[in-house]
Amino acid sequence: MTPPTSSSSTTTTTTAPSKPRSYWRWSKQDFFPEPSFQTGETYRTALANTCPRLKDRLLNRSTDSHELLVLPKASENTMTRCLTWWDLTWLAFGAVVGSGIFVVTGQEARFDAGPSIILSYAASGFSALLSALIYAEFAVEVPVAGGSFSFLRIELGDFLAFIAAGNILLEALVGAAGLGRSWSSYFATMIKNDSDYFRIRIDSFKTGFNLLDPLAVVVLLITNGIAASGTRKTSILTWLSSIVTIFIIGFIIVIGFIHGKSSNLTPFFPYGVKGVFNAAAVVYWSYTGFDMVATMAEETKNPSRDIPIGLIGSMSMITVIYCLMALALVNMVKYSEIDAGAAYSVAFVQIGMKWGKYLVSICALKGMTTSLLVGSMGQARYTTQIARSHMIPPFFALIHPKTGTPINATLLTTLSSCVVALFTSLDVLSSVFSVSTLFIFMLMAIALLVRRYYARESTDKSDLWKVLSCLFVVVGSCIVGTALWNSGLFGWIGYTVAACVWLLATLVMSLLPKKKQPKVWGVPLVPWVPSLSIATNLFLMGSLGSEAFFRFLICTGVMLLYYLFVGIHATYDVDHKIGQESNHDVEGAN
Repeated sequence: MTPPTSSSSTTTTTTAPSKPRSYWRWSKQDFFPEPSFQTGETYRTALANTCPRLKDRLLNRSTDSHELLVLPKASENTMTRCLTWWDLTWLAFGAVVGSGIFVVTGQEARFDAGPSIILSYAASGFSALLSALIYAEFAVEVPVAGGSFSFLRIELGDFLAFIAAGNILLEALVGAAGLGRSWSSYFATMIKNDSDYFRIRIDSFKTGFNLLDPLAVVVLLITNGIAASGTRKTSILTWLSSIVTIFIIGFIIVIGFIHGKSSNLTPFFPYGVKGVFNAAAVVYWSYTGFDMVATMAEETKNPSRDIPIGLIGSMSMITVIYCLMALALVNMVKYSEIDAGAAYSVAFVQIGMKWGKYLVSICALKGMTTSLLVGSMGQARYTTQIARSHMIPPFFALIHPKTGTPINATLLTTLSSCVVALFTSLDVLSSVFSVSTLFIFMLMAIALLVRRYYARESTDKSDLWKVLSCLFVVVGSCIVGTALWNSGLFGWIGYTVAACVWLLATLVMSLLPKKKQPKVWGVPLVPWVPSLSIATNLFLMGSLGSEAFFRFLICTGVMLLYYLFVGIHATYDVDHKIGQESNHDVEGAN
């Protein structure tokens, strides 16, 4: 018989395991756990220290290890590494190939480029490929869900990362809402030949916001629901449907060549060389969406191999497909006879294949659906990493234990985009989306140059000023060259001088010592590739109207107000670990 054990002779150090917290929780601590927001007094104290905290945030930069190892802990559960290069290739294809190719090709071939629209797609594809190379290097080096937000936070600092984060979220909302309304328009055209057939007109609302679109809301809810159910399921669905799209596009290209006439290709430059670049600025939007794949790095099995293959391979394939589709159209129909509103559908009717217009519409609808699926995945992962840093409430950083997906972040982007899609017309949405995308791509190119030429531990002030001077001249010459191109002032002399200054600044930078090299895979020909990416993105930004920049500035101003009143204080508290012990006590009490 075993003698009883005295309680005084044994020291029990183990405790019963605490019950895991429910994923569905809504307390104030889940949204604002930082000390600055605990009481009215602490918040007033935080506001009184806004200036020194702003200075701290302006100078603060994150690190690779912080983004990789520390921030993901805020999600409580991990994302599942289930994606390969095959998945990433088709996710990028599904994100990029939507309705854009069917919408803008006819418009730009008819009014800006003529048969040289092929070169417009080649030029835009080259610019997009430069950005894809930059995204690939960062995603390999820092494989986290934050994409450009994390990359910019590491290289350009907390403040610029927030500006990018705000624009990323704006891009997410606007892009999803625009696709939802486009889907509704295409489907309505198939049913009734009236793009507004499913919309409800409210005459008392302002023009541009007076056509309610409930179908767009339904489409957004369904696609986002599928994306939230699981990464692997969404990936399989995307690549299966994308392969179907490849066959349909291949059919369209073959028919275009069979019924084409070489005489339709002359004159090849009816609007001159400037027409080619004007069209390139517009058709570039057919290439956007690939950056969403960079946010899948945290769920990729072998990021160093799979991400470069997936991103660069898909963008190369898409560029070839777009050029062939553009060639098929201008080969099939004389550019002056192209229907700008429905180029491919009308082209099939003109050659006696009326049923072909339905094939085009189905292909466009399928493309928009996969773009929404992949877009939802990317938007939620951007939001997750932003929430991990506490720039928005950390409630949105939580990963669901069963699905392995950020359901809270998905709900945030879904509901927000549904509200925007319900009220806002496509023309209002597109102008905001355009500037945000190019602005982020430009910052990414600058960030790569900073990563290669500046190391905070070893770069002295003289070398830093050399790098900053070169960057200033590169960006400045691109802005001046773009302004001269759009104004026509000084003609080719002005363009040549601006290009020579850009070339000289990039050459000088290439002679500076690099402080950091990529560990596994990197962008070739640095600084030339990122410098060229800065030039192309600024050039494309310059092609947009003043109204687009005005809306962009208004949205950025609203983001800055949020940052001054919330973002600064939340990130400052977290980075300086103010009241860390009290936070643990509060969490334990909950």
